[in-house]
Amino acid sequence: MSNRLLDLPPLDLLRSFVAVGRRMSITLAAHDVCLTQSALSRQIQALEASLGYPLLVRGYRAIEFTAQGRRLFRSADAMLEQLGEVLDTLQPGGARPTVTVSASIGVTALWLLPRLNAFQQAAPDIDVRVAASNRFADLEREQIDMAIRYCRAEDAPPGALRLFGETLVAVAHPSLQVQAIETQLQQHTLLEFDDVSRPWLQWPAWLRAAGVAGVAHGKPRSVLRFNQYDQVVQAALAGQGVALARLPLVRDLLEQGRLAPASAHPAVPCDYAYWLHTRTAADANAEVVRDWIIEQAASMAG
Repeated sequence: MSNRLLDLPPLDLLRSFVAVGRRMSITLAAHDVCLTQSALSRQIQALEASLGYPLLVRGYRAIEFTAQGRRLFRSADAMLEQLGEVLDTLQPGGARPTVTVSASIGVTALWLLPRLNAFQQAAPDIDVRVAASNRFADLEREQIDMAIRYCRAEDAPPGALRLFGETLVAVAHPSLQVQAIETQLQQHTLLEFDDVSRPWLQWPAWLRAAGVAGVAHGKPRSVLRFNQYDQVVQAALAGQGVALARLPLVRDLLEQGRLAPASAHPAVPCDYAYWLHTRTAADANAEVVRDWIIEQAASMAG
């Protein structure tokens, strides 16, 4: 019988691989783990060498998972996230109490983090820990104070509060000057969220709703696919193509002029929404954070 502990690759190599998988960018991931780009690339190569098969396909200015890489990422990402949460609960009792907020990676990067600086300035005595993960955490078991859920009303946890609804719009960097992507497909690259479990967030569903079907309108010039939603928006900000955007998450970017509408088709609402689920044993600090999130959501239309 093989010794699985000896068969496992080093933890630091797995951590580097997960960092790259979350960002799908060596450059951005290197910043996250405080390594140089070349050092991080060597760690990924070392992991591939130890496993005996490739994990990533390197292309021009883009990387993708191999089949083995995608499967390993899904498992390792969840494993490391859970390990980090357990370690946090083992901190010495003298540490200052922390309010933990869980949200998906996309919601964290695009909606929660841009607002946290203002909260920290307003409430400097409250420490906030953000647990970004696409899995639904068990608040009671994992001692997480609250979570922002993305789901339909019938799937919302009991007692959860609806923060705001979901609306989909086509957006692009203003420099691309896209007026109506539904009639300009052949001229542009589509930025696709590569998650088959959420087809309503993908281009085929939106194009059908916009009346673009069959071959009459042609095919896009190309398609770039990303496994995390915030990567789709970052690519749009970089002018790499047209994104199907979740309006609540990009509203600020549109108001700032960093993104521009890219369609004459009306925004498409869907039956998903964003819900705030709070743990039963919420203390005074958690209540302050909860009230702040509700206030931020109330300031948004939709």
